[in-house]
Parts: sequence; C-alpha cells; structure tokens
Amino acid sequence: MKSQPPGPGPAPDAAAGGAGTGATPPPPPHPLRTLAEPVRGRLAVAVGLQAVAALAGVVPFIAVSRIAERLTAGPPAEGDALWPLVALACAAGLVALVCGTAAGALAHLADNDLQLALRRRLARHIGRLPLGRLTDRGTGEVKQAVQDDVSALHTLFAHTLLDVVSVLTAPVLTLVYLCTVDWRLALVGVVPLLLGVFLFSRAMAGAAAQMAEFGAAVGRISSAAVEFASGIAVFKSFGRGGKAHERFLRATEDFADFFAGWVRSTLACSTAAIMVVAPAVVLLLLSVPGALFVVQGWTTGAELVPFLLLGPAVAAPMGVVGPRIQQIRAGQAAAVRVTGLLAAPTLPEPKTPALPDGHHVRLRGVSFSYDGHDDVLSDVDLDLAPGTVTALVGPSGSGKSTLASLLPRFHDVTAGTVTLGGADLRDIPASELYRRVGFVLQDVRLLRASVADNIRLGRPDATDAEVERCARAARIHDRITELPDGYATELGTAVALSGGEAQRLSIARALLADAPVLVLDEATAYADPHSEALIQDALSALAAGRTLLVIAHRLSTIRTADRIVVLEDGRVTEQGRHDDLLAAGGRYTALWEAQRAAGPDETDGAPRHRSAPAGADRAADDVREGSAR
Repeated sequence: MKSQPPGPGPAPDAAAGGAGTGATPPPPPHPLRTLAEPVRGRLAVAVGLQAVAALAGVVPFIAVSRIAERLTAGPPAEGDALWPLVALACAAGLVALVCGTAAGALAHLADNDLQLALRRRLARHIGRLPLGRLTDRGTGEVKQAVQDDVSALHTLFAHTLLDVVSVLTAPVLTLVYLCTVDWRLALVGVVPLLLGVFLFSRAMAGAAAQMAEFGAAVGRISSAAVEFASGIAVFKSFGRGGKAHERFLRATEDFADFFAGWVRSTLACSTAAIMVVAPAVVLLLLSVPGALFVVQGWTTGAELVPFLLLGPAVAAPMGVVGPRIQQIRAGQAAAVRVTGLLAAPTLPEPKTPALPDGHHVRLRGVSFSYDGHDDVLSDVDLDLAPGTVTALVGPSGSGKSTLASLLPRFHDVTAGTVTLGGADLRDIPASELYRRVGFVLQDVRLLRASVADNIRLGRPDATDAEVERCARAARIHDRITELPDGYATELGTAVALSGGEAQRLSIARALLADAPVLVLDEATAYADPHSEALIQDALSALAAGRTLLVIAHRLSTIRTADRIVVLEDGRVTEQGRHDDLLAAGGRYTALWEAQRAAGPDETDGAPRHRSAPAGADRAADDVREGSAR
C-alpha cells in the first residue's frame, strides 16, 4: 500500500481520479462506436432479433433430424409422436422469418437516420472549413467522405452486422445440439472450422495496413475522377484531350497493381481456407468417420443423420467470414476518415463581431505556416488602398498564392494581422466578409445548375435583367444565348463550357456580387488567344473602381499597376511601380528580362484591368448602376 503525503485531507491525486498515480487513462472509443452512438439502441435490438432468427432457423433442421431418427429407429413411429416435431419446425421457421425481417427493417431504418444525420453534419462542418483546405486537398476527400464512406457505413450497419450475428449464432446452437447426440463426431465436425480459422488468419496477416492502403488508393481514384471530370473541358480547349485522363488512369492502374499484389499474396491461404469449410468437404470428412462409427457399433445410423444435416453449418461461418471482415475493416476505415474530417478545425467565428469601416486593406507583420513549423510567409507588411491595383510577382514557390489567399480568408495568419476597413478579418463574420471581398481564380468551379443560378451564386435575389447585364459585361452573353435553353440551360449535364467560357462566367458572377475588394489570380492562364481577349475585356469591367490584389505570372499585364510587390521566399524584397523597379535593377528587373528573353509576350503590354477600353468602361458603369442596392 502506497504511503500518503503528510498533512490533512486527501492526496492531491484523489480528486483527479488518480491522474498522477501512473494510472493509464482509458483509450478513446473507436470512431465507429462514436458515429453509431445515436442509433446504438436500435442496432442492439436489431442484433437481438437477428440472433433469435438465427437460432430459430436451426430448430427446423433439428426437428427434421429427430423425425428421421424416430422413423429409422425401431418400429415405425406413430403420427401422434411426429406431429409435435412438425409443428415445432413450422413455428420456428415462422419465428425466424418474422424476426429476421424485423431485424433487417429496424437496422435499415436506423442506418437511414444515421446516414441523414452524418451527411447533415458533414455538410455543416465542411461549410465552416477554411476554403484553403478544400482548395488544397480538392473535392476528392469531401466526395469520399460524404458518398463513399457513408455508403461503406451503410453496408456495415444495415447488412454486415446482421450477417455476422447470423453466421456466429447459428453454429453455436448447432454444435451444442450435435454434442448431445455424439460428442466424438461433434469434435470431428469442428476440425474443418479450426483448419479454416488457421488458414484464414494466415491469409489476413497484415490486413490492417493493406486496408489502410486500399482506402488511400480509393481516395486517390476519387480525387483524380473529380479532377478529370472538372478539367477535361480545359484540356480539350487546347487540343490535349488525351492528357485529361492521365492522372485518373495512373490512379486506377496503381490501384489495380496494388490489389493484384494483395490477392496474389493471400490467394493460396484464402483458397485453402474456403475449400476446407466447403459443405461437400465437411460432409466427406463427417461421412467417412461416421460410417466407421456405425460399422463399429459406436453409434447408429439414425444418430449419424443430424451430423449429415447440420454438420456443414458448424464450419459455415468461415466460408463467408472473409468478405464480412473486409466490410468491417472498410467500415472502420470509413469511420476514421469521416471522424477525421469532422474533427478538422473550422474557421473560428468571432466572439465580438466587427464590421469594416471602408475598404482599406492592411497587412502588418504577417507570417503564415501550413504545418506550424516552416513559414511560407514571413513578416509581410502591405497596404491596399481603395481603388488601386496591387500586383504580386515572384518566382514559383515565393508565396504569391498563399499571400493572396489570406485576404478572402482561405487561411488565418499564423502571426500578425490582416485588416479590412480597420477590422481584423478574424473578427468579421463570414457573410459580411464575402460581401466585401471577392475572388476570381484560375480553377473555376461551376455548379450543376442553370447558367443564371451559377451567375447568381453571390446574389440569389438578383433579377434576370441584372444577370444579363453582368453577362454582357463579362463578354459571355452571346455564348449563353447559343446554349439550348439560354440562361436556363443546366450546366454539368450534356452542356459544358470551355475553360475560357467558364472563366468569363465566373467573372460575371463576381460582377453581380459587386464586392469592392477583389483577389484576382491569373485568369487567362488556361485560355486560348481568342478567349483571352474576351477575358481581358471582362476583367476590365470587373476591375473598374475596385481594389485589386492580382497574382501576376506575365509581368507585361501589370506594367501600369499602382504597386508591384516582389516576393521571394515568403518575404517582400521590392515594391513600387514598374518603371521605378526597372530603374532599381533588382529582382524585378531580372524577372522582367527573363520573360523578355523567353519570347514576345502574347499581350500588347497594356494591363487592361487598369486601361480599359471605352466599351468596357461603359459596361462597368452599367453594371454598377444596375447592381446598386
């Protein structure tokens, strides 16, 4: 017995439940158990009903074996002695049918409620995740969790759970009964089961790691499939349709190679496990010693009948245990992924919300790290005055996209502050922030909805006239009128837009939202020359009168920007106007000369989001007048 510390009162550890006595805290419950908690009671009742159904399903076979024994042992049995057994078999069969049906219905109802609750939780949680997380990891993870993983849980709870109860319960009653008939033959009947368990355990060695890789491979296929479906139009617009499916094919080929290797490594043991528990093999193993027992007088022919009827049922579970274990492991892995997604940190909502006073953007001492260790941005100070264009330039990996993603709060800063109108972005409610900050990115996402609804995404209450006005300003109206149903045409079905057309539609969406601050990634990166000219005109209308933060890949497009910021290794090394930076002869000059040496630029050197054509300016004025709220 441990001595207590001196002094009155209980030991300090007593109040903490022995936390400091070296006691190991209980492990957290498995994610599968946590997810099933809301329907745990109904699933337990379903399991109980299925157990009753499985046990009742054995009774008719026992009754038939007893009838056979009475008919073959001695003088013919009278009908009065047989009818009770017939009635018992019929009643047990009816009980098995009713209980099995009730168990299946209850499990499916519980699973249906669980699926609905899970998908609602996932939808609410995903809606609160940082946009940067969804952008970085793509929609494959979300699709797998919401669709594939929830479906795997359905298979587990609505089907596999009851199947496992059946294959484990019925053999127990069968073996108990056979032991009462002849315990020696019952032991012979257990031999195939033991061999099956041994062989199957050999086949399943290392299955946990293999199932984890299986889930990861399926996730890569899901991600590649989403990318393939959303990006094929862009590839085809460049005549590179064959490239669109390369990543998808690589993912499927890698999965096929992995799965084929897994099957090859387990084929011999798993095949042997299935063979030794096959009904024909079990009957053979029971018939030979059973016949010997009868010949030697150790048992009677009537006593052998139950073993021939019920003996295969003792080893039957091993014949189906492989797929059931795989389904259980798949359900466990799915629960881990769903729980992991639900546990992903969301953007915290402000405790004391603040509203911006104006649209001046300031970054002070901003640092950011994706992993919490290595800074991608370090000590960045920047001002974006209302109505100005600020361009971010620098080599690949310098932090341009990361810095731009902080303004629409795709991520929160690790250190420092980003303010809009004097209010920290973290203190501005999301609904208010996205009314003031918009973004047009290279990777356009269109909804499976009508063209008009895609444009209305930022302003669902906009009128048809406002939608058309913005589409005209974005130079996409003429293309929309060529679609089968015009603005009512549903995208994502038989109708698809090219990369440049999708980009112009996203610009119309941004025009209608009318956010005064815009983050603009290189919107013409995937466009052909004709589409690029139209996109540049659309950007001219979009940029007029707004504060722009532009990620520039071609320096000739931002020559007249109000400020050009040069980033290197996450730090601001230069900033100023184009001519001043060239005169300084620094990093910007080196970038400029490198692009000039690479060949003539496809643009005329005029940054159209600053020097808009007269028609674009008039379109922008029309949009602002029609969008005034």
